[in-house]
This record gives sequence, C-alpha cells and structure tokens, in this order.
Amino acid sequence: MEESVIHYVFLAIHLIVGFALVCIAMKAFRKTKYPPMALLAVGFSLIVIGDSILGDVLSFLEHDILEIIEESMEIAGCCTDLGC
Repeated sequence: MEESVIHYVFLAIHLIVGFALVCIAMKAFRKTKYPPMALLAVGFSLIVIGDSILGDVLSFLEHDILEIIEESMEIAGCCTDLGC
C-alpha cells in the first residue's frame, strides 16, 4: 500500500515539473517566436508523456514491450530537443 502511494507521489511530482518545463518553453516561444523553442516544448512533452503517462497506462503489457514503447517516446523527445 505504502509503495503505491509513494509511486503516485513521485509520478505527480514528475508530471508537474515536466509540464512546468513545457509551459516555460511555450512561453519563451510565444515571446521570441524562435522555432527551436517550440521544438523544445514538443520534445519535453514527448519525454514526459513517454516516461510517465505511458509507463502507467500501458503497465498491463509485457515488460519488454512497455520498455520499447517508453524508450521510443523518450528518444523521439530527445531528438526533437536536439533538432535531429
């Protein structure tokens, strides 16, 4: 019981911090109209969604398949952040 509560507390903290970064990047894009800032916001979104949300929503899948999906989202987010 206590482990699941701790898990959800850390998940909430991760989502709050992750989407706060997305909001900051979007505000910077709106202010500067600098296109890489939009890519940064998209990349942060993909990383947060791939790591947090998909990890819990798709927990019914086999561990290997779940890891592939999560890592694919994180790699796409990193590539977007780096401008690949």
